[in-house]
Amino acid sequence: MKFTKMQGAGNDYIYVNTMQYPVPDPAAASRKWSRPHTGIGSDGLVLIGGSDIADFSMRIFNADGSEAMMCGNASRCVGKYLYETGLTDKKTIRLETLSGVKILNLIQSPKGTIDYVRVDMGKPSGITELSTGGRFPHEGISVSMGNPHFVIFTDDLEGIMLEEEGPAIENNPLFPDRTNVEFAQESGDGTIRMKVWERGSGITKACGTGACATAVAAAFRKGGMADAENGKFSGSKSVIEMDGGSLTIEITPDRHVLMTGPAVKVFEGEIEYEI
Repeated sequence: MKFTKMQGAGNDYIYVNTMQYPVPDPAAASRKWSRPHTGIGSDGLVLIGGSDIADFSMRIFNADGSEAMMCGNASRCVGKYLYETGLTDKKTIRLETLSGVKILNLIQSPKGTIDYVRVDMGKPSGITELSTGGRFPHEGISVSMGNPHFVIFTDDLEGIMLEEEGPAIENNPLFPDRTNVEFAQESGDGTIRMKVWERGSGITKACGTGACATAVAAAFRKGGMADAENGKFSGSKSVIEMDGGSLTIEITPDRHVLMTGPAVKVFEGEIEYEI
């Protein structure tokens, strides 16, 4: 089976074209192949397929085998993969995901490669202020970007014990389906530094939907997202800096979240499908 390892802002996945190579047990494959020393090493497995409602489809399996609803970084890499492997010549691609159809706008470089992709992530929902309580009590903002996020703003990002606080909050009873956890620190110039604990994968270099949720939470804190309901929101733009790189997040006046960032092919290879 042929695969491609790709990364977006350091969020790395294994990509397989299931129209050519079916994967009967993707959960088991993701667990085995994601292991850093005995497998390929990744944050999970992405399956690219056909679709009856869009141009193509994407399924994402975390490193622990659980299926994710959406991944912003993976969706950008899927756009690059589809174009550069000749599966499409479209620069605007409709991609079916478990959280709905997303629109990918491919940005072509002078060399003809797709180095950046802008994704319309749709509108956020379920924006709510919550307090976790428990061992690590935090005030934060819950946001759904098609998958659940809990964003916590802090003045001391480096002081956060992510490896302990992340899993505790992910599995807090407040979140019956578990949640992704973002810790964020604003700089005042539109830049937000963020660290992420991803549901099902743990600490990762970046999270596209997490970056979107963080930008939404920042706008919510300023009252902007509430103003969007009555037409008074003029939009916002921020740069989310993560350990693996930066993403530019724009929120339009009608509350659509646009994510722009890199998509990089790391290497290609073959692996025997024996799970």
